[in-house]
Amino acid sequence: MIRSRAQESRAAIEKLYITMRHLFIRGSYKPLGVSGESLIQALHVLQPEIYGLILDPERVELNGLLYVLDRLPRGIEECRYVKLISREGYEHSSFENIIPAKRRRNCYRVDELQMYVEMTRGRSDIYDILTHLTFLYNEAEKIRRNALDHKGRETPDWVRLRELVEQEAREEDCDLEAAYSYLSNVLSRTYEETRQAYQQFAVDPTRHSLFHIVYYLGKLSIEEAQGKGDREIKFSNTLRERIGHHVYGELWANNIKSILEEKRLITRPVHIISANLHSFVNIVYGYHALGRSSYAEIEKLAVEISQQKKTQLFKKIHDFALQHGLTEVVDQSGTNISIQIVDTAQLPGDSVAPDIPKLSEDEGQSPVLLIMDYAFGEQAYECMDELLKPYDEENGSYPLKIESISIMGKAGILEGNKGDIMIPTAHVFEGTADNYPLDNQLDADALRGHGLEVCVGPMITVLGTSLQNKDVLRYFLKSSWQAIGLEMEGAHYQKAIQAAAKIRNSINPNVKLRYAYYASDNPLETGSTLASGSLGLEGVKPTYLIAFNILRQIFSAKKVERLERVNS
Repeated sequence: MIRSRAQESRAAIEKLYITMRHLFIRGSYKPLGVSGESLIQALHVLQPEIYGLILDPERVELNGLLYVLDRLPRGIEECRYVKLISREGYEHSSFENIIPAKRRRNCYRVDELQMYVEMTRGRSDIYDILTHLTFLYNEAEKIRRNALDHKGRETPDWVRLRELVEQEAREEDCDLEAAYSYLSNVLSRTYEETRQAYQQFAVDPTRHSLFHIVYYLGKLSIEEAQGKGDREIKFSNTLRERIGHHVYGELWANNIKSILEEKRLITRPVHIISANLHSFVNIVYGYHALGRSSYAEIEKLAVEISQQKKTQLFKKIHDFALQHGLTEVVDQSGTNISIQIVDTAQLPGDSVAPDIPKLSEDEGQSPVLLIMDYAFGEQAYECMDELLKPYDEENGSYPLKIESISIMGKAGILEGNKGDIMIPTAHVFEGTADNYPLDNQLDADALRGHGLEVCVGPMITVLGTSLQNKDVLRYFLKSSWQAIGLEMEGAHYQKAIQAAAKIRNSINPNVKLRYAYYASDNPLETGSTLASGSLGLEGVKPTYLIAFNILRQIFSAKKVERLERVNS
């Protein structure tokens, strides 16, 4: 029987995760040992879209390299040994805490050759970084092959690249045009591709230059091939003991509940919102602090703040918010999920936001908005599961009054464009038979008519966005699943919510659910993957449109319930 490309790709994903789990239990492996080669081969079969030219034996994938290094600590290309650890006290050490530009991880450069990376966001975080490291070592092997001739001698281009890196270290000027030429030969890419890649890497001044990164990736690969030291990835014993036990999620949730009690909000109706930490605050407090009296004005304000040309606007909103019911909780537990608590009773006037009237109820029944930053993969289950548990205190425990849970996130769209909106009717867990149908309260029609497409249907919760390829995604789109998009947290959130509502009875079984995603990428379109760059200002419109509709539903739903009570 001949397997289709989709079947081969799904088998490769399964092999990757089984191998990674085995290596995690074992405690260490060498990226170019038997186990490491198994990961590389599976990645070659899979050919993820985000890693572009991974299968090419000579050409180095530059967009994928930038994407990966944005999510790994600065200087990791110089380190022979990478150790994944739990939170083990290094935050109190004198080691510099290196946080990657686009993935919140605490990382510590212990010495010249060792990098320690904290893993506090669950298994998805571990799988994510192992996938990125596997890609990195794959590209390093290409660089090694391009840097040496058929007799194993260094090429003139490689020698000149080393001299350039030494010049950089001494902060001396160099001939950039000549440097691009040397580097292009080492990368096996055109002069123009190399020049553009160099400039992309140079956008972030905290990142090492492309010359530096390529040289050290190749240097360590050459040294290993010459028997001068193997690269190795290790997992600390503490990390292996703690994973899966909700250590950080429990600390995080208990801290939130203690703050709610301290502020006498613990008995109030609570609406949990998983979203970014700016849209809801800007809508609510932009209206009150700056007098932006319509949704169009709020959206314009968001663009102004996003462009960072008028940072005084954000400061004015922020200062006003802190005086009128906003409490900010910066995470110290290790989840890296910060929280905003909005006490709507402290909002001035009769409205929460433009065209959203406040409830004419006692202050003791005014809703509390609990806005949590994005979780990462499996971490969504851990944190939501702990948050929905009853609050324990000395006199006993009692459930929180959770009235609604709203999830707004970024996702890959399968039939649409960047910036479009997806409304899921179910979450289907990739690679398993698990599926989670849901009664989504968000009205797709209310989101239409704003210049954006709105897709409605099942969504796939994937094991990792960096492992997706077109064959698997086309299968989900064209088969009877008719999936509209892919994301990483939906099934995990829904699993925790269903357990709390249907099995543990710790929250209202009829809790209102709202899920909506805006398209950060289209992995089926070349040039529209995550590696092609962020959504930028295109993301403002769908983000604020979804946030505004969530707020409107929270308060209009309460108004309907109150009218029903009065009529009865």
